Order: sequence, then structure tokens, then C-alpha cells
Amino acid sequence: EGSAATFEAQVSGSPVPEVSWFRDGQVLSAAALIPAVTLLVTAETAPPNFLQRLQSSTVRQGSQVRLDVRVTGIPSPVVKFYREGAEIQSSADFRILQEGDLYSLLIAEAFPEDSGTYSVSATNSSGRATCTAELLVQGEEPVPIKKTKMIMSAGQMEMSQTSRVERFFSNINLTRKNGSLNFHSTVNHHHL
Repeated sequence: EGSAATFEAQVSGSPVPEVSWFRDGQVLSAAALIPAVTLLVTAETAPPNFLQRLQSSTVRQGSQVRLDVRVTGIPSPVVKFYREGAEIQSSADFRILQEGDLYSLLIAEAFPEDSGTYSVSATNSSGRATCTAELLVQGEEPVPIKKTKMIMSAGQMEMSQTSRVERFFSNINLTRKNGSLNFHSTVNHHHL
């Protein structure tokens, strides 16, 4: 009380607005504005902050997918969803919803080509925040791989068996009788 104060305001508009100052409901004249009063008004701001970040997930083809984030900031941030760096626009297939500080991307029906890195950016006059997650959409069940058969001719089998057997036996005599392979050998002093 008793000290000087100044009130300042910055106003713009088109056409140029008329500005009047009031005290106790009465318009103040220029003479009444001196001595002046200073009032410092600051707006509270806060950069975007994720309270809930995107979560990586794996889903089946054809299922609905919901990617959620909770983000705060003053002023309220502008929130955008991206897939592989490209901004996602809200459509029938990809709906972007907001309810308070909850922002959601709804994929109506996921396909393997929807797999990838998803990110969210939240931007306001105080800053920017981003978060990312991976989405994997698994396709139809794969067809079981058939077991392969190894087919060897009698000559290949004879050579294969001979080389394995020679490691443990010496003086090998191989004979074929009625489609059977017989051998007679002296055993080397190796453990099998």
C-alpha cells in the first residue's frame, strides 16, 4: 500500500480495439491512471509429459488393435500418431480418439502389413515429447513344413558306411548278399 504500481496490457485486433480501464466499475481517465500500478501476469505452462506410454504388442491378423497414451501439458498438447515415421490420418480403418488426457489409435482390423514401429508426438508451446512401440501382426497359421527324406544309392551308402566304419575297424571286408551289406573286420583299440 502506498507504493507505485503499473498495469500493462497488450491488445491486438482488426479493426484496432478501443481499450478502457476500470476501477470499482468506473472508467478511468488518463489523468486518473497516474500514478500507475504495475501488475505482472504470467501464464502457467508445462511441456508435454506422457503419463502412459505406448506399449509394444503382438496380435493376430483380423483382430482390433488399440494403442493408448495419456499425455498432459499446459497448454493442452497437439497429439499425432505415426507409423514408420508417416503421420496417420483418422479414417474408417484407423480412428484417432481423445477423451481427456487419453489419446487412442484404433485399428479396426489388423493385417500383417500394419506391423511396424508406431510413435506418438505431443507438442505445445512449451515443448515436445515422443514415445514409440512395436506392433507385430501375425498372419494365418503357417503350413507345416514337410519332413525331407534323404535318398542315397547303394553305392553312396556303401561309401558312407565304409568311411564311418574305417575309423574304428581295420582290414574291412565288405560284401553284399541279397541286398544286405555285410562286413568282417579287425577292431582297432578305439572306444566307440
